[in-house]
Amino acid sequence: MPGLDWQGVLTGQPLQWIFSGYLTTLWVTLAGVLLASLLAVLFLLLRLCAGRPGSMVVSAWVSLFRNTPLLVQLLFWYFAAWNGLPQGFRDLVNADHSWSVLPGNVWWFTPEFLCSAWGLGVFTSAFLIEEVESGLRAVPAGQREAALAQGFSAWRRFRYILLPQGLANAWQPVVGQYLNLMKLSSLASGIGFAELTYQVRQIESYNAHALEAFTVGTLLYLLTGVALGLLLARSGPAPARTRRRAARTRSENA
Repeated sequence: MPGLDWQGVLTGQPLQWIFSGYLTTLWVTLAGVLLASLLAVLFLLLRLCAGRPGSMVVSAWVSLFRNTPLLVQLLFWYFAAWNGLPQGFRDLVNADHSWSVLPGNVWWFTPEFLCSAWGLGVFTSAFLIEEVESGLRAVPAGQREAALAQGFSAWRRFRYILLPQGLANAWQPVVGQYLNLMKLSSLASGIGFAELTYQVRQIESYNAHALEAFTVGTLLYLLTGVALGLLLARSGPAPARTRRRAARTRSENA
């Protein structure tokens, strides 16, 4: 096995690239998680409130994004959908804006960041919908009946009774989808997004330290995944606490 030269990766310009790529990965992961969560909640509410038409729309959304490769979706959003947007909006995004710089000198108001966050968000939302839906099915029927008997609207029933308990039931699979989003962000390098994988490959071209660069990149993904998994698992809703909160909400609205 050849000797490894870590100085070619952990010093100078390569180290700056790795640091920049890592922070970019964290920011696009956060943006994708927030977008995926919002879309999942909206589509679950649509399925609950809009009857059969709503269920058909949600099923079409899930089928479309679950059954096509993420890389293909990212290429579509960046090379096709982006060019279909109004020219004025594209010019606005391509202009320099001091307010678009996140901590770590990560520019978020760029075509690459927006398309990556959107692509990761809509892709993950399709899986989150199914995961949380499975948790909602595990909510006892009596909870729904009690909410209806007390006059809860569809939104209040979903917000205060079904969603908290559904999330508690499906929290571990939901955490798994968030971690998958973080790892799948590496595919955004295919559209020129300068996240961690993109920067690792740049080091390979810069000084041919491919083994060292990919080792560092792999370790960063691993450590980030473990840390996020532990953090989310500890901060997630506890089923018993969620049921008590739901019961207290029902009593207050009685």
